[in-house]
Amino acid sequence: MTVTLLALLLWGLPVDDPKPTTTGRQVAVGQEVTWTTDTPDPVNPTGAWPERVTTERFEKGLRVVINSVVFRSSGQDLTTAGTYTEMASRLAEPVLLGLAVLAIRSRVKR
Repeated sequence: MTVTLLALLLWGLPVDDPKPTTTGRQVAVGQEVTWTTDTPDPVNPTGAWPERVTTERFEKGLRVVINSVVFRSSGQDLTTAGTYTEMASRLAEPVLLGLAVLAIRSRVKR
């Protein structure tokens, strides 16, 4: 989980949360209004690594990791690298936790 958190801090979390924008046209009275809401793609972080490791990004990354492991859905907009990191952690972390439980069981079992 620590490796996943570090990967999300450095490459997986976008610079800012993409904010949905709503556009439409003003029409005459009695006509239908059509609105379109678009969410822009997440922007990859740039800059030095120490700039990417902040308490705000750490807290957000921790929430994403815990949600993806425990609740199986983070619901966050992640970069491409972050999406693949989350998918890999969903496969690897439960397996590693299960192996840890089996190792503890074999140590305690007599």
